[in-house]
Amino acid sequence: MSNDAATATAEGATPVAGPEPEPPAHGIGASLAPGDARAKTEGTFPYAADLWAEGLLWAAVLRAPHASARIVSIDTAAAVAMPGVRAVVTHADVPGDPAFGRRIADRPVFASEYVRHQGEPIAAVAADHPDTARLAAAAIAVEYEVLEPVTDPEKAFAAEPLHPDGNLIRHIPLQYGDPEATGEVVVEGLYRIGRQDPAPIGAEAGLAVPRPDGGVELYTASTDPHSDRDLAAACFGLEPDRVKVVVTGVPGATGDREDLGFQLSLGLLALRTGCPVKLTATREESFLGHAHRHPTLLRYRHHADAEGRLVKVEAQILLDAGAYAEASSESLAAAVAFACGPYVVPHAFVEGWAVRTNNPPSGHVRGEGALQVCAAYEGQMDKLAGKLGIDPAELRMRNVLATGDLLPTGQTVTCPAPVAELLRAVRDFPLPTLPKDAPEDDWLLPGGLEGAGEPDAVRRGVGYALGMVHMLGAEGTDEVSTATVKVQDGVATVICAAVETGQGFTTLARQIVQETLGIDEVHVAPVDTDQPPAGPATHGRHTWVSGGAVERAAKMVRTQLLQPLAHKFGMSTELLQIADGKITSYDGVLSTTVSEAMDGKELWATAQCRPHPTEPLDEAGQGDAFVGLAFCAIRAVVDVDIELGSVRVVELAVAQDVGRVLNPRQLAARIEAGVTQGVGAALTENLRTVRGQIRHPDLTGYALPTSLDAPDIRIVKLVEERDVVAPFGAKAASAVPVVTSPAAIASAVRAATGRPVNRLPIRPQAAVVQQG
Repeated sequence: MSNDAATATAEGATPVAGPEPEPPAHGIGASLAPGDARAKTEGTFPYAADLWAEGLLWAAVLRAPHASARIVSIDTAAAVAMPGVRAVVTHADVPGDPAFGRRIADRPVFASEYVRHQGEPIAAVAADHPDTARLAAAAIAVEYEVLEPVTDPEKAFAAEPLHPDGNLIRHIPLQYGDPEATGEVVVEGLYRIGRQDPAPIGAEAGLAVPRPDGGVELYTASTDPHSDRDLAAACFGLEPDRVKVVVTGVPGATGDREDLGFQLSLGLLALRTGCPVKLTATREESFLGHAHRHPTLLRYRHHADAEGRLVKVEAQILLDAGAYAEASSESLAAAVAFACGPYVVPHAFVEGWAVRTNNPPSGHVRGEGALQVCAAYEGQMDKLAGKLGIDPAELRMRNVLATGDLLPTGQTVTCPAPVAELLRAVRDFPLPTLPKDAPEDDWLLPGGLEGAGEPDAVRRGVGYALGMVHMLGAEGTDEVSTATVKVQDGVATVICAAVETGQGFTTLARQIVQETLGIDEVHVAPVDTDQPPAGPATHGRHTWVSGGAVERAAKMVRTQLLQPLAHKFGMSTELLQIADGKITSYDGVLSTTVSEAMDGKELWATAQCRPHPTEPLDEAGQGDAFVGLAFCAIRAVVDVDIELGSVRVVELAVAQDVGRVLNPRQLAARIEAGVTQGVGAALTENLRTVRGQIRHPDLTGYALPTSLDAPDIRIVKLVEERDVVAPFGAKAASAVPVVTSPAAIASAVRAATGRPVNRLPIRPQAAVVQQG
C-alpha cells in the first residue's frame, strides 16, 4: 500500500490525484474486520466477569487503608465464624514464595509486617455470596501502627528504607561526549509529569478452578499468561505444569492489564476450599491495585549554537516507582536513553533514578519513560526557539535524527528514521480555519457549549512535538514467540499464545495465513498456557515476534502444500504462487485450487521467531539496548481561554513512521486511540494523592477524556519505509502517538499563552494570562 493510499484512509487527509487502487479483500494490506467484533457489539463476548462454574464461591480482598503502617496484629476469627464463609487466607497461608514480581520479586502476596501503599492486600475471603464475602473481609480486625509515609521521591534518598531492598531501584548515569562542551545559548527547565492510570474499560476479574491433581486453573484477562503462571505457581508452592492460565476476553489493555495479586488471591482460595472461586473487583479496587504511569520530575539544561543546533543536553530524571519495583527499571532505561529525543546531540549527560515511595504502584503503561521525557525535551526546544527567535518547527528541523546517527547510548540507528519527512508533513499540512465570534458559534469556545468564556479571551496556538519509542523488550530481553498453523478441509487454525488486547493480533494472524496460503477461513485458537509461550503484549511485540512466528509456520505449511505439485511438474516451489484460493505456475501450465491440492490431507507446522539480541546499558549508560525504534510527529492546534485557563484541542495532525501498513483501518484506529490517550495525559488525567492516598479512586474523580473532548485527528502521512529486520517491515503503531501528543498540546498552549507550561496535565492556572 502506498503512502498516499494509506493517508487517504484517514479522515481529513489530503486528497490524492487519480483513481485509488482497490484494496485487497483479504491478506496483508486489507482492512479485515476483527473476528470478535460481532460478539463484542452483541454483548456475547466472554469476559472474565461473565464466567460461571458449578459450586461457585465468591471472593473479596481486605485492603490496607493506610499508605504506610506497621501491622501489629491480624484477627480473622470474626470473619471465619460468619455463616457462609468458606475460607480466609493471609500471609501465613501462602505455601510458596511470599513475594512476587515480574522483574523483581519484592511485592508480598499479602502484607505481613508492613503496609507500603494504600490498597495493599491484607487478607482474602471466599464465601457463598459476594455480599457475605465483602462483609467477612470487613470483619477482619487489623491493628495498625500508622507511620509517616514517604511520598516525595526526592526525599526517598535520605529516608529510612521502605523495603528490605532499599529505596533506590535503579540509577543510570549516562555519559556521552565531552562534559566540558558548552553552547552559545543555554536554556533550563523543570518539568513535572503526573500519575496517569491505564483506566481499562473493565475492572479486574477472574475465576480460579481447582484441579483433581491438586493444581489450579486461572481464568483471567492476562496479557502475559506464561509469566503469570510461573509467578503464581511459585507462590502456590506448585510446579508450573500444575497451574494453567486460560486467557478470557481482555476488555482493553495499554500495559500490564492485570494486577497479579488478584489472581494469587483467587488461586489460594480455590486451593484452600476445593471449589471454584470468582472475584470481580470494584473500580476503586482496580485503581488501588494495578500499576499507573510513573510520576516524574525532570530537570533539563540544553546548550545550542547561535544557529540553534544542539551542542549538549544535561538532564536529571527521577521516577516515582511507588512501593514496589514493577517495571521501573525498564521505564528508567527508556527515559534515560530517549532523554534527548529524536535529535542529534553530540554531547549528553543524563542521570536517572527510580525510587520507592509510599505512593500507589507505578509500572508499565503504554509509552512508559518515553512520554515523560518527550514532554520535557520538547519544552526545552520551545524555549530554545523563543530565545533564538527561530520558528519552532524550523529549529526542530535543524536537529532531527536520521538513519545512521547515534543515540546518546552509543547505539547506531540502523532502522528507518524518517523524522525530517514526518515533521515536514505536519508542518505543511493546512491549518484549520479560525472560529468566528458570532454567538451561534459558542460551542467553539474552550468551555464547550455551556462554557462561561468570552470569544475575545480566546487565543489560538500551534505547537509541535517529535516522539520516539523502542519496540520489543530491551537490554538483553530474550524475545521469542512460537506459533503453529494447521490446515484441514479448507480451514486454517492458528495456535499462538499471543494475547489479543485490542492491538489486533488475531486479525493480523488471519491476514498472514490468508496471504501465505490463499485460505479465506482462518481461526485463531483461544490462548492458554498449554501452548508454547509468546511473551507479553507490549511494545508492539506480537506484530513483530508473534506475527513473525505465524508467518514462518504458514510458509512451512505452504512448502508442504506445494512440494508435491512442484515435484510432479518438475519445477521449484518458488515458481508456484497462491492467490485467491488458486495455485498457478509462472508459465500457466499448472492451475488448480488449494482445496484440490490438499486432497483431504492435514498439514501443520510450528515455528519460532526470535529477533536479534540486545544488551544491557553499561555503567555509563552505553549499549545496543533496543531492537528497533518508531517515530512520530504531531502538530497541535489549540484554543485557550486566557482568562479561565480552559483549553480546547482543535486539531492534531499526525505523521507516523509505520514501516508497512498491514491493516489500514485497524492502523488508523490504533493511532487515533493513542493520540486520544495522550490528550488525557495532557489535559485531564491525574490520579491525585494526599499523603499517599488516592483522593478519588473512581471514574467520577478521575477525568478521562470523552468523545466530546476528542479533537479532530488528521493522519496526514504514514511513511512506509520497511524495517528490513522486522517481519513484514512493520513497526509498532500505538505507543508513539501516546508519547508525542501531550508534548505537542503543551507546545501549542505555550504558543497561545506565552506561559512556560512545564507540568502535565496542564492545570488551568498555567494557561491563564494576566491582562494589562
